[in-house]
Amino acid sequence: MECKLAKALSKTTDLKQSGEQPSRAKCCVVAAASQAKTPTTLRYVLNESAHVHSVSGELVIKRVSVPDLDQRFSDMAETFNKQHEHYETMVRHIKNVRQIYGCNNNNSLGLAECVKKIREEHEAHYRVSLKLIGYDFSLSVVPLGSAGDNTEEPLPPHLKLAQGEFKDASDSAKATISKGTTIQELTGWLIRSTDQMAKQVTGATANYQEQRRLTDNLEKNIKEVKRARDLSQRYRQRATEVLSEVAEIAKTFQ
Repeated sequence: MECKLAKALSKTTDLKQSGEQPSRAKCCVVAAASQAKTPTTLRYVLNESAHVHSVSGELVIKRVSVPDLDQRFSDMAETFNKQHEHYETMVRHIKNVRQIYGCNNNNSLGLAECVKKIREEHEAHYRVSLKLIGYDFSLSVVPLGSAGDNTEEPLPPHLKLAQGEFKDASDSAKATISKGTTIQELTGWLIRSTDQMAKQVTGATANYQEQRRLTDNLEKNIKEVKRARDLSQRYRQRATEVLSEVAEIAKTFQ
């Protein structure tokens, strides 16, 4: 779903009339009530899945009436939301693997126990290992005694399903790390440019009350930018931890 500022503002009226609520882990827009007819607030709804529990929150971006700055804040929020979705997807697929093989007792993102259980369950018929090439990891399954046998039986459904979950978790982990780099660049520029932006916002209107309102919006945006920076670092760190564990597991099969 696009979260560009111009399109977001055009949709706020429909959202208010329909009573539609922003869905979790989606980039949604709601209008903040104000005296002006033009909505001044964009809401990007987020839900961070931690190792043991979930922390819900919203990244709230307000208009500062400087088109270039409004676009920069909007782009940052959109990129952050995409990283969030990649992170949530990674968590979901890892938990799916853990649930398939009954290793979801501590509600963590650990994979070592699961790989061990998968190997033990299928050791009579398959050689199972975890492969890591660059940032891509996969569950390798090789039938035993298949040399010279042209017929290859399909994998057990849950083993094939686990293979797919590993692949999707790998793609999402890689995307989470990649987006993290972009977000650090976007948030870094916004934080470093706070004083410069304050001058631009003040110069956007000659009305004193409007200057105060827009300056207040800018200050709130900067707080949200810092929060997005911190959450993004956490997402990237956890995705990196997953890859580090995969690397350790993969070493045991070399």
